[in-house]
Amino acid sequence: MSQPLAPDSLRGKTALVTGSSRGIGADTARYLAQAGADVIINYRNKAPRAEKLANELRELGVRVLVVGADLTDKDSVGAMFAEVERAFGGLDVLVLNASGGMESGMGEDYALRLNRDAQLGVLDAALPLLHDGSRVVFVTSHQAHFIRTTPTMPEYEPVALSKRAGEDALRERIPELAERGIGLVVVSGDMIEGTITATLLERANPGAIASRRESAGRLYNVSEFAAEVAQAAIDPIPDDNTRLVGDVSSFTGE
Repeated sequence: MSQPLAPDSLRGKTALVTGSSRGIGADTARYLAQAGADVIINYRNKAPRAEKLANELRELGVRVLVVGADLTDKDSVGAMFAEVERAFGGLDVLVLNASGGMESGMGEDYALRLNRDAQLGVLDAALPLLHDGSRVVFVTSHQAHFIRTTPTMPEYEPVALSKRAGEDALRERIPELAERGIGLVVVSGDMIEGTITATLLERANPGAIASRRESAGRLYNVSEFAAEVAQAAIDPIPDDNTRLVGDVSSFTGE
């Protein structure tokens, strides 16, 4: 994927991407850094992978901070933003990318705690660092965004419902954020080739990805979708605060 953002379009800006040691988050952080942004890489338990990405991005001439945090733990999140404040003083872009819920052994309520409660917790902890002109980007899927009107596969439904709950909770904050001059954009995409979620879905329901690919015509890969997420950090905010990526013809609107 070529550089999607104009060089220096984010020079002097600071961006934090949750869950950015790999996958969509890593590529989003990479694109933001290519545009000149100083970047905070957040990870849960893969420090070496996060540090490897950080070293790559530092070669672009930007500052990079690596911070491990469990987003479902308020103290851990608070400590992360304390580090961000010490290092950069403020925050221009917050990308809420980290999500999950299909992992085993995390408890029945884990999807809701991560995909709804943690998203609000991260936003609340970030608010003192955000300012007039800052941008918050929430990453979701069509399967979650349209879950009220278009059923999804049973294996993914609990995650989809929890992510939609997170989206709804964040949308309720739009007026408050707007008063502060902070914009919020929801970026929704179809199943993404090569993600952990797609791998887990395929394991639980063999053939699911191929079936969705056939129905949609094509599926975005990680780097293609990450480019859309990065673009959402600088593009004008749509009237409905929503950036739909890829085919939506098989989803029924609300």
